[in-house]
Amino acid sequence: MNLAENVKIVEALSPAADAGGRTGAYVSLKNCSKAFVVVHITQGNAATVLLSINQAKTVAGGSAKAITVAVPIWVDLDCAASDALVRATAAVNYTTDAGVKHKIVIFQIDPATLDLANEFDCITVVTGASNAANITEALYYLVDHRYQQATPPSAIVD
Repeated sequence: MNLAENVKIVEALSPAADAGGRTGAYVSLKNCSKAFVVVHITQGNAATVLLSINQAKTVAGGSAKAITVAVPIWVDLDCAASDALVRATAAVNYTTDAGVKHKIVIFQIDPATLDLANEFDCITVVTGASNAANITEALYYLVDHRYQQATPPSAIVD
């Protein structure tokens, strides 16, 4: 498998302090069959971080609302001690523990679980208010493209 040709990787959140919470860039899922939202957290303060996924009708965030169908989630709450991802309970959001560690949280999004009847085909990741010492960043990995090609179609246009 060639990662660059088979997976569309899009930045959701650049690394930044997360005291007030942030909303990532929106991506369209209309050209893929699955999306993984990979969030990396450098937790410098013992304040938890709420992570959630919103859906929208456009990559500009039109009519944004929270997802309503629970999705698979995996976590590594101490990347320095282990590289094992542990399956968490499927949910529409995830709150980290308060441990001052480096963490990875992965959401698996099936576009079919979005509100397609009302034309929702875009997603973003949202972080809740936390502490300025907590740094968050996130990437989208869009897989199983409908149109396989050397350069997968853009996910940041409608």
